[in-house]
Amino acid sequence: MTESPADLSLHDVTRAFEGVYDPAWAASWDAVGLVCGEPAQPVRRVLFAVDPVAEVVEEAREWGADLVITHHPLLLRGVTGVAATTPKGRLVHRLISSGIALYTAHTNADTADPGVSDALAAAVGLPGPLRPLDPDPADPAGRRGIGRVGALPEPVPLRDFAARAAAGLPRTAGGIRVSGDPERPVQRVAVSGGAGDALLDRARAAGVDVYLTSDLRHHPASEFAEHGGTALVDTAHWASEWPWLAEGAARLVSALGGERANVETRVSTIVTDAWSLAL
Repeated sequence: MTESPADLSLHDVTRAFEGVYDPAWAASWDAVGLVCGEPAQPVRRVLFAVDPVAEVVEEAREWGADLVITHHPLLLRGVTGVAATTPKGRLVHRLISSGIALYTAHTNADTADPGVSDALAAAVGLPGPLRPLDPDPADPAGRRGIGRVGALPEPVPLRDFAARAAAGLPRTAGGIRVSGDPERPVQRVAVSGGAGDALLDRARAAGVDVYLTSDLRHHPASEFAEHGGTALVDTAHWASEWPWLAEGAARLVSALGGERANVETRVSTIVTDAWSLAL
């Protein structure tokens, strides 16, 4: 008679996850790790999502999740209380009263190898090998870092690359925007999940034909375009990071022992992009 796998504790699950996405890799300003939850509580179901928002918590409750792992932190900046009179306080109270733990993997998942930008690269049709756009100096192997740089098998018009990216990413109200001649050929590509205009100079120095990222502001993008040489593709922030969720879930299950692990994972498909309509 085969014995059923033993329940794993929250401590077991988060320890395994941190073996894949080490919190020490996070930026100094970041807030990653366990937000709420009792380390000894059993975890059988884990929901992955980009944003810790009310809709996601409600999905977790309805599905019976014991743990929600999000990419974005709930409490990135310091707070002096979590009273239920505030949106974030209400979320913490809802999680605790429902027995649901919350864990965040943010810039440590961005810089991991593979990490958020590897999943983004795959989603927009950029194959390996890839290298970091902004390498982590603490990694002697040079594999960790923010963003990724690679090459398409052959040059394609910018228009086609942008269309491929739009098809590979989840749909949002804002879609994607393109800066540059739509017919120009592109082959060398840089991508960075989430807000990436801080890496515009890195993209130019890397000599890529196109840089795909999110949240590009008018003035930095305009000044970048004036230099010429590199096109831009601007995606929705949520959409550029969503592809990582399935990778994170798969790596967690693997770290827990694969099929032997008594844990079920699910990727939330709720669109938590901030924008609901574009006219």
